[in-house]
Amino acid sequence: MAKKLKITQVRSAIDRNVKQKRTLVALGIHRMHHTVIHEATPPILGMVKSIEHLLKVEEVDQQ
Repeated sequence: MAKKLKITQVRSAIDRNVKQKRTLVALGIHRMHHTVIHEATPPILGMVKSIEHLLKVEEVDQQ
């Protein structure tokens, strides 16, 4: 079973560069305190790593 990540935006995207804002949209996050669940694939992990200062990331067990 693949590992899942619960990703929540905890810091604002105001005054961030366009690349960081587009990364949030690519993850499916549209506003503050919005949470999405993704599988921990290399592309997702790379996106999370690039904007980790804006996010809270937790591992979840989902069946």
